[in-house]
Amino acid sequence: MIIAAVLLSAALLGAEPGDDGRWQAGQYSFSDELGGFRIQAVSGTGSRSDPVLLRQELYTASAVVLVIRTTGEVPRYAYDERAGAGYLFIEIETLNASNLPWVEFEFELQELRGISSVYGDGLSFDQRNVGPTQIGSSAFVTHDRKFEPYDRLLFQSGTVDAGHSVTFRLLITDLTPKPVFYLVQDPRIPAS
Repeated sequence: MIIAAVLLSAALLGAEPGDDGRWQAGQYSFSDELGGFRIQAVSGTGSRSDPVLLRQELYTASAVVLVIRTTGEVPRYAYDERAGAGYLFIEIETLNASNLPWVEFEFELQELRGISSVYGDGLSFDQRNVGPTQIGSSAFVTHDRKFEPYDRLLFQSGTVDAGHSVTFRLLITDLTPKPVFYLVQDPRIPAS
């Protein structure tokens, strides 16, 4: 009975946001404080074997910003794949609650809000190329990574209809970590 209670407690860890509205997972917290979407659940540590699983609803077909904060020690220039050591393996399950279909979906990393990440800041979508299988989508067949003059990842060749979900698998590397960084999420609708 006690073992079952401990296992249940471990499973629910990170299942609710803290008093500050932040969802804790591994060495990071995640927040929807800038609006346009709502985080529903977060779990995992962020390692390759236990990625952060973030479930969210997007209410708009415009860009929204996920605020990510380091909450534990993340050493500078870390070169291993343990959670909290410069690597964040994350799967984002996103419900399209915008009432419009999405035909592409772009992610952009920013160390400073509103300013594109540059090559030398250490923040990227697996710029060191740990493995191509760390980036993918359940609804989009292809993706294109751009590292200069910004860090962007564009998923293409697919559709996510209103009311349907898509899962994105990302690897964010942050070899010179800052206490806060931003993940801009931009669903694209068909051109008229």
